[in-house]
Amino acid sequence: MRDLFDKIYKDKGPLGKWAEQAEGYFVFPKLEGPISNRMKFRGKDVITWSINDYLGLANHPEVRKVDAEAAADYGSAYPMGARMMSGHTTLHEQLQTELAAFVNKEAAYLLNFGYQGMVSTIDALVSKDDIIVYDVDAHACIIDGVRLHMGKRFTYKHNDIESIEKNLQRATKLAEQTGGGILLISEGVFGMRGEQGRLKEIVELKEKYNFRLFVDDAHGFGTLGATGAGAGEEQGIQDKIDVYFATFAKSMASTGAFIAADKEIIDYLKYNLRSQMFAKSLQMQLVVGALKRLDMLRSMPELRSKLWENVNALQSGLKKRGFDIGTTQSCVTPVYLKGSIPEAMALVKDLRENHGIFCSIVVYPVIPKGLILLRLIPTASHTLEDVEETLVAFDAIRERLVNGTYKRLSAGVQASMEA
Repeated sequence: MRDLFDKIYKDKGPLGKWAEQAEGYFVFPKLEGPISNRMKFRGKDVITWSINDYLGLANHPEVRKVDAEAAADYGSAYPMGARMMSGHTTLHEQLQTELAAFVNKEAAYLLNFGYQGMVSTIDALVSKDDIIVYDVDAHACIIDGVRLHMGKRFTYKHNDIESIEKNLQRATKLAEQTGGGILLISEGVFGMRGEQGRLKEIVELKEKYNFRLFVDDAHGFGTLGATGAGAGEEQGIQDKIDVYFATFAKSMASTGAFIAADKEIIDYLKYNLRSQMFAKSLQMQLVVGALKRLDMLRSMPELRSKLWENVNALQSGLKKRGFDIGTTQSCVTPVYLKGSIPEAMALVKDLRENHGIFCSIVVYPVIPKGLILLRLIPTASHTLEDVEETLVAFDAIRERLVNGTYKRLSAGVQASMEA
């Protein structure tokens, strides 16, 4: 019998093997100062493009005031206990009612965390006889929820309607044998690529196939649609989404999440979501803060307008300069470059140290080998000056990537990995 930890000693994993070179700088970096368009990294001022504070609410004075007052009124513990036992309040109910109305659903239910809530919702919606069909590029929380499923699951090619239909056909045949149903899961906005899920086309498939649609709209909620109700509103099919999910961690700049659906579905879920039944209730400070943030989403459309002014300026500027930003249809702005992981490290270090630009770096195994993805998140707190400064910096790094500067600088990193 081998020691359980043998695999840990021998294989640190595709990302863990870079820990000595990357930790503290490329992964687990420490941004300091108030959350804003400009923060500090290792003592230097940087333009921050890695914060999902889409509407700039994280340090908005009205939000800070309400958060502080709620902390003073309730502390950080109230209410104690799970919702079903002793953690339920009138304000939790009020927030649920207002969220449901905002996303045009009959009812909603609060979740302590988005990741935890997504995993638990998938688990509650399906039994071993049911079949799950989901996008191959789905977020990790969806993948982990699907892993709990005791029945069959099929992945379809990313945003590929032909592949979706093929897998619905497979799922339909299997469901006829098991007597189960079909749950199709898509994201409203895919967080790496920035593409919207093809929800309108998926909904049209309901005319041919019997399935229910579950949408993770973490990046669409608050940013897309006429009122900010998300990707479903943007595509005109919000009423056709059977279960809608969104998190507070992005547009709401807070902690928590919610699901929304017909009242009967929510009533079932709130009695069967293990992650909520056996975990402490969302604390009152966060509930009160979420009510304030939701009110600002509804009453201050200028926040969304400023966000999109910055998004359009950044994305159009990158495209005019010949950068590949893929097919993003959202605020998420990916920049695709060709290079190795050591080259990516040298490139990002140059951006941060010499240009004062802080953005996230994504490499293999998240994306294919040989590609570097720089992921920028414009927010309402950015300025057009931030955008212009960033575009100038990107011109410089592309030239150094092409002429081999980063390859030469990365030689030491590569050698240490091979040693």
